[in-house]
Amino acid sequence: MRALTWHGTHDVRVDTVDDPRIEAPRDAIIKVSATAICGSDLHLYNGLMPTMQAGDVLGHEFMGEVVETGSQAGGLSPGDRVVVPFTIACGDCYFCNKRLYSLCDESNPNSDIAADAIGHSPSALFGYSHMLGGIAGGQAEYVRVPYADVGPLKVESDLSDEQLLFLSDIYPTGYMAAANCDIEPGDTVAVWGCGPVGQFSIVSAWMLGAGRVIAIDRVAERLALAEQKAGAEVINFEREDVYSRLMEMTGGRGPDACIDAVGAEAHGAGDPEAVPRKADSSEPNHADALNQLIRCCRKGGRLSIPGVYTDNVDGVALNGLMNKSLSVKTGQTHMQAYMPALLRTIEQGNIDPSFIISHRYKLEDAPGAYADFNAKKDNCIKVFMTP
Repeated sequence: MRALTWHGTHDVRVDTVDDPRIEAPRDAIIKVSATAICGSDLHLYNGLMPTMQAGDVLGHEFMGEVVETGSQAGGLSPGDRVVVPFTIACGDCYFCNKRLYSLCDESNPNSDIAADAIGHSPSALFGYSHMLGGIAGGQAEYVRVPYADVGPLKVESDLSDEQLLFLSDIYPTGYMAAANCDIEPGDTVAVWGCGPVGQFSIVSAWMLGAGRVIAIDRVAERLALAEQKAGAEVINFEREDVYSRLMEMTGGRGPDACIDAVGAEAHGAGDPEAVPRKADSSEPNHADALNQLIRCCRKGGRLSIPGVYTDNVDGVALNGLMNKSLSVKTGQTHMQAYMPALLRTIEQGNIDPSFIISHRYKLEDAPGAYADFNAKKDNCIKVFMTP
């Protein structure tokens, strides 16, 4: 089959690789009908994630048709149309029983590598390094899905792939980011980063009762989307001082809750709290956005961090975090806990997630799509691909 493979920094290629096969009774093989490039994939593209190996198949946002199942793949049958969550969960361990699916104890066969790095292993992820399982991803014609009795969400409606695909990651991720803010009716929520997760954080904050949502970025087309499609007020951090503007907008109090939808590759401008960065790429994880959240959030407020960090971050403003009594919630998304309910919001017409798509490519054109997305070329916000 054809699949997009990683060969090093800024080097991804569409290669012919072995077809996946059933390896365990709970496996399923999916014929991919749609896939996408996630902002997190750019951390791999830019060489920031350890334990990548040449030839690794990329991609963790995908959906398609079941073509083969193991003997214990639950209610799945060939011909079923499914959306596959990017987190792989067994459904039976201590954490899965608490519906903390992205912390599954059983799905990562390389859990010792992750535990050595961060203390404990989270769940395996599709196409996201050997530290997180070495599981081949879905930017391919076919993909093997472990624990298929727990992960894939069967869809029986006639909604398009463009409407459904983002249930695989960014819609639930944005929703959990907003849910982690513990939003109270009328709250002001500020979102740093107007990429796809930031956009879904905005619309989810509205769903959860926010009275006001303010979005911060520097990319004009992302700010326009946040304002025109997601309904947020916007701040361009290269044109305005974020702290001063937020204090002005909130009467000096600050937002009730703040979301870091930026993560590792943050860029700061004009913030006295920003940490100077070295010119090389040896320290890719920066505290610029995180420190702005801490500085700007009201006393006693809540911080939510869905943005992916790939290493330690020096210079975090712990003094502000502690002295302002801020609470923090983080994490990869507990996908299986959110997907069924969020599917209903699409089926009921409450949201059409396809608003985020800016570019469409064939899988064979994926290397150029990665380059365009990484460079934010031609107003590239979200890439949708078909095999």
